[in-house]
Amino acid sequence: MAMHNLSETIAHSLLNIKAVALRPNDPFTWTSGLKSPIYCDNRLTLSYPNIRTLIAEGFAELIRQKYPNAEVIAGTATAGIPHAAWVADKLNLPMIYIRDKAKGHGKQNQIEGVLKEGQKVVVIEDLISTGGSSLKAALAAKEAGGDVQSVLAIFTYEFAQASALFADAGIPVETLTTYSALLDTALAQGYIQEEDLAKLKAWRANPSEYGKAE
Repeated sequence: MAMHNLSETIAHSLLNIKAVALRPNDPFTWTSGLKSPIYCDNRLTLSYPNIRTLIAEGFAELIRQKYPNAEVIAGTATAGIPHAAWVADKLNLPMIYIRDKAKGHGKQNQIEGVLKEGQKVVVIEDLISTGGSSLKAALAAKEAGGDVQSVLAIFTYEFAQASALFADAGIPVETLTTYSALLDTALAQGYIQEEDLAKLKAWRANPSEYGKAE
């Protein structure tokens, strides 16, 4: 399946199983306090074999095409771990996972599994929002001696802040679908109306100001 068609298919799947919910007129409040017209919980994809397989095959094909020399697949704890496992299995590659921080007991590992000096690593994440946690995981792999090729995620909000973070770090980031693709699909499928688009696009452009003028 072409990546463009895959993007639309995954966007539709996320909407269909309510992994993504859009409420332009009744915004969600994130843990950070940010008001948002969208809520994304890609963990729901784990419960749908067809969708999780579509995602794993999408990641695997992206790696085959763009990062064919990848030697290790890394999952971010916890949401990226199952997807990384399925991708590593499809590509017959070793897998590791990266904690948010080193555990406080035992060997106090931040990275679980075997990562050898200089090995080419692709990091699998479920979602890119501000980009901070994903970049932190990638840098942890780098500090442990890995040669980080890219961070791949299912979905991105396409915040300029995240793009700038990854660009400054010199680490490519790619996703199977995007906020833009999601809005196009949501409109075509009747999840939102034409008049909702301006609000939804305004949030992405300036999320911290969303809803304050209303």
